[in-house]
Formats: sequence, C-alpha cells, structure tokens
Amino acid sequence: MRAEIERLVEEIKQSVGLLRRHLDVEKSTARLAELNKLAEDPNLWNDPQKAQKLMQERTSLEDSLSGIGKVEQELEDDIGMIELGEAEGDDGVVAEAEAALKALKKEVARRELEALLSGEADRFDSYLEVHAGAGGTESQDWAQMLLRMYTRWAETHGFKVEFLEESEGEEAGIKSATIQVSGHNAYGWLKTEAGVHRLVRISPFDSNARRHTSFSSVQVFPVIDDSIKIDIKESDVRVDTMRSGGAGGQHVNKTESAVRLTHIPTGVAVVCQAGRSQHKNRAQAWDMLRARLYEMELKKREEKAAADQAAKTDIGWGHQIRSYVLQPYQMVKDLRTGVQTSDTSGVLNGELDDFMAATLAQRAFGTTGADIEDVD
Repeated sequence: MRAEIERLVEEIKQSVGLLRRHLDVEKSTARLAELNKLAEDPNLWNDPQKAQKLMQERTSLEDSLSGIGKVEQELEDDIGMIELGEAEGDDGVVAEAEAALKALKKEVARRELEALLSGEADRFDSYLEVHAGAGGTESQDWAQMLLRMYTRWAETHGFKVEFLEESEGEEAGIKSATIQVSGHNAYGWLKTEAGVHRLVRISPFDSNARRHTSFSSVQVFPVIDDSIKIDIKESDVRVDTMRSGGAGGQHVNKTESAVRLTHIPTGVAVVCQAGRSQHKNRAQAWDMLRARLYEMELKKREEKAAADQAAKTDIGWGHQIRSYVLQPYQMVKDLRTGVQTSDTSGVLNGELDDFMAATLAQRAFGTTGADIEDVD
C-alpha cells in the first residue's frame, strides 16, 4: 500500500477514534435505548412539544451512532479493495478505492464537526444580544452591522430569526438588540460568537475620512425548555414596563407593552418588546431571564468560564475575540484560533462557519494556540 494511502487510512482511523471518544459510544447507546423505550409510550404525544424534542434527540443519536459504524465499515471495505487491486495489479480498482477513501475522509470531517455540538444545551434554540461599546455613532453602526451578520448567517442555515428587542442609536445604528434564533443546534453554533468584536475602517461619519476603531459585544444564551428547571424567586426580580421603541415594521411593534426584568442578586436584566401585549412580553421576558441564569450555570461548568465572562465585561481594547479590518487592507482574524480571511464582505454577510468550527474544535479537544497577534 502506497505511503499516501497509508497516511490517509491512518488519518481516518484517528478521526474515528476521536468521534467514538467524543460521543461516548457506551453512554450514548444506553441513552438511545432509553429514548426508544420512551417513544413506545402511547401517551407520549399528549405533550407534542415534549414528544418532538424527544424524537429529535433520538434521531440525532441514531444518526451519530450509525454514522460511526458506517464509516468503519466503509473504511474496511476500501482497504480490502485496495489490497485486492494491488494483489491483482489492477490500478483502476486501486484508484477507485483511493477516491472513495478521500470522500470518506470528508464525511468523517463533517461528522467530527457535528460531534462537537454535543454540549448540554447545544441542541437548543438561542438568544443573541448585540451591545454597542463606547464611541457613540461609530459603535452603534458597528452593532447594527453585527446584528445583520448574524441574521444573514441564521437565514443561510435555514434558521428562523425573531426580533425581541431593539434600541436605536441617536443618529444611526443600534445601542442594543436581542434576537431569537431557532433551529437545530442554534445555540451550539452561536455560543462561539460570545465576546467583543472590533472593527477598523474609514468612518462614513467622519468628514475627514479618518480610520476609526469601534467595539461591540455579543452575548449568547440558550432558549431552554421545560426539561431544564430554573427556580427564580419573584421577590428577587424587579419588573419595569415602558414604551416600546425601535425600528418598527417587521422588527418591533411600537406599543406601551415593553417589559424589563432585572434579577437583583446577579444584576442580569432582559428586555422584551416584540409582542403587542404586555402579557406576552412579560412571559417571553421570564423565559429569557431563566435562559440567562441557566447559561450562567453552564459557564461555571466550562473550563473557559472566567475568560468568557471577562470578554463580556469590558467592551474595548484587550478583550476582543475577533478583529474586522476594512481599511487600509481587508482582513478578519479570530484572536482565539488564528483563523483569518481576506473575504471581509463574505464574513459580514454571514459566512462564519470556519470561525465557529475552529472555536468548537479548540474547546472540544482542548487545543490552545500560542498568543495570537492582533491585526492593526
């Protein structure tokens, strides 16, 4: 067997090993058996929402477990074909099997990426907040660009986007906004985007056409379901109502029904103004507050909790996770993984998968790079 083919086979075997360890095949098999038993309960569909989530989890586990078995079988078959072709001197058979191995390597890479989305809350829908940093109109315009970027990313992946809150800037852009992104593994993907984002460009608001640096922060937390119990004392929550504002139209209805909830012990605050009724907004705000507090608990159990939280506390120099340079050259660079691209237009139009995948891999496999130099 040629050295190139041997190397390809070894890479696939290593990837399969990582998949098996990351999925925890024994634990996942036991969970699948449990889900199959629950699915046989004739009363399951009395609660359609619960039943749907159970079936989604079962389908996901079935696909992951069967996928590993399928890859292992195909690898064995391809190796057998190559050995047979070499024994009979049939270069055509060897070439066909080698092409199959290359295709199999791509399939394994795809499954590796999916396996990274196996955290406790990764399968949930996601809330995403954007907050402008100091700098007035510049930062507020940048916040709106980020909001559009994530909206585009979500739409490209077939996710549903709902605007829950939007506070307009004085001259342009937004001071803050909250959206809900609904779709399979929405939180698992978007959680990688939490932190401070830095923009360098020639300001469209500067008559002297000077370069400006702007900062905005992104916060992400999961939309939890009834299976997650978060108890909040009503006496610990301050409720404020206010007039809704924002862009109107498809984003926000201008009514007297906006609701802000502040959890006094933690200082966590959420705002909802999407609905026309105060009752609906209040219920949505409580869901958001429970989700925020749950996300805080998740963070405490993650290795990088302290670093993640520090990245959110100060919207400015030294805390950014990614820099977007539009002048004098084009570059977007992630300061956690080193992934970079000159296709700034593509990134700002939602092409974020490479950045997300690299960050997921870093978290899942514990890889940490050396200090990564920022771009000017």
